[in-house]
This record gives sequence, structure tokens and C-alpha cells, in this order.
Amino acid sequence: MTTLGAVFRPQLAPERLRSVCEAADAAGLEELWLWEDCFAEGGVSTAAAALAWTERLRVGVGLLPVPLRNVALTAMEVASLHRMFPGRAVVGVGHGVQDWMGQVGARAESPVTLLREYLLALRALLAGERVTTDGRYVTLDDVALDWPPPNPASGSGVFAGATGPRSLRLSGEAADGTILTAATNADGVRTARRLVEEGREAAGGRGGASHHVVVYLLTATGPDADARLRAERAAEGWESVPDLGVAGDAGAVAKAVERLAESGADTVVLQPTGDEPDPEGFVRFAAEEVRPLVA
Repeated sequence: MTTLGAVFRPQLAPERLRSVCEAADAAGLEELWLWEDCFAEGGVSTAAAALAWTERLRVGVGLLPVPLRNVALTAMEVASLHRMFPGRAVVGVGHGVQDWMGQVGARAESPVTLLREYLLALRALLAGERVTTDGRYVTLDDVALDWPPPNPASGSGVFAGATGPRSLRLSGEAADGTILTAATNADGVRTARRLVEEGREAAGGRGGASHHVVVYLLTATGPDADARLRAERAAEGWESVPDLGVAGDAGAVAKAVERLAESGADTVVLQPTGDEPDPEGFVRFAAEEVRPLVA
């Protein structure tokens, strides 16, 4: 069954998060996703607050930019979320936006090398292993978590944000799931799934474990939905990508979700436009109107 979520966009002030979380939890939304965009809200702090304010809502962070964070610190914070809120946190890591990484003096010469080293170390630490490694970017000397997740196989996998072929293959090889941006249409999901599987095969099949694919779906609803969707696509430079995003009522959105699911997405996360006028209403729309229509 396809999992359905929605995004709390960082264009909203952090103090707006609580009301959106409570609306999502009350409406029965499965997942709420947060972004650690520079220089907006922090991903771990907002995730912890969202989890504390809700009872059943799963909270995803998609994603934490690895050049900004020492891998041991990320492991400590992610492990704490999993122990305090078992089965409810989903955390992804990725290259980050390279221009932003340059602004803070953290841009890596080889983002793929950094992400590979980071994923391998982070998954090992969360599995309770004692890690010593001396890579190009990641160096650890006899590091182990005092409080790793008690059951790493249950809800505490590491997801990777990926777009290009090398990153997608790497995600299949070294991550437990892949996060795709809203610039990904149904054909893009199929391509991503194929590249992820190539990476999994290169890693020996990863022991038969499944690989979860999450994709954002740019979504607008309401009387001005078409205009807002067109404006967002233009602002992002996505006009040339066919069948990208959806504007309309719950039926239209559900059909767009199912197209992505049929192409290989396990979770579809509705991404409102940056000018969405009613974020609380949007998460209720996702849970109460779209969810019943999605197989």
C-alpha cells in the first residue's frame, strides 16, 4: 500500500510547525516531512519538536546536508530520535545544495565520495558497531554510540537524497531508501528505481532487504491551483519536464499519486507550492480527501 505524506515547507516560520503537526496528527496523515534548507529551520530540532507534539505521526527529514554535519553527531541525534520515538522518525542525508555549502565553507570537491563514506559510517554507527575509518572526508577512531537504536532494522534505516545516476546507484549500494525531489515525474521514478537496483546488485543484493523510494509530488489545490502550479514550475525551471506536479481536487491528486506509485514509489509526499495559503488545510486535504482515494 502506498504511503502518503505532506511537506512542511521552510518558507513557513518555525513557530507555525506546531499547528501543522497537530492538524496532520488529528487528521490521520501518515507522514509529515521537513527540510533542512539553508538557512531556514534545523532538521533535527524541528523533527524532535514535531514528534513530541504528536502521537502517531511519522516525521521525515529529507534531508540533512552531510557537509554541514560530522557523522558522529548525526548518528547521535538520529539514534536519540529513534529511541525516544520508536518507529516514527525517518531521516535522510544528502550532498546538500552546493552553492549553500560553498557559502558556509563546507563544499566538498567530491560530493559522491563524501556521501559514500558518510552513509557507510552512519549506518554502521546506528547498527551499534564500533567504527574506525580514515577516508578522504570521514575519519573516526574507535567510535561507537552509547545509545544506538535498539532495533536498527525497524524504522531506523538511513535514506539518501539522490538525483544523478552516480548518486542513485550509490543510494542503492549504501542506503536503506532513496528520496527523490519534486522534479521527478513518473518516468523519472522508473529510471531512479532501475539505477537504485543496479547499485543494490553491485553491493551483492543487500541481503534481500527492500529499498524504500520516497518521491515528492508538487501539489496545488483550490480555486487558483493551476496558476500557482504553473508559477512554481516556472520559478524552479521545471517547465520542460512533462507531467510534473498536479493541480486540482482530491481525485486528480490521487491519480497523480497512483502514477508515481505504479512507477516504483513506495511513499509519495505531497509538496505544496511555496505560496500555499492554508498549510493546516493542506495536510487535512491530504489525509481526509486524497488518502481514501489512493490504493
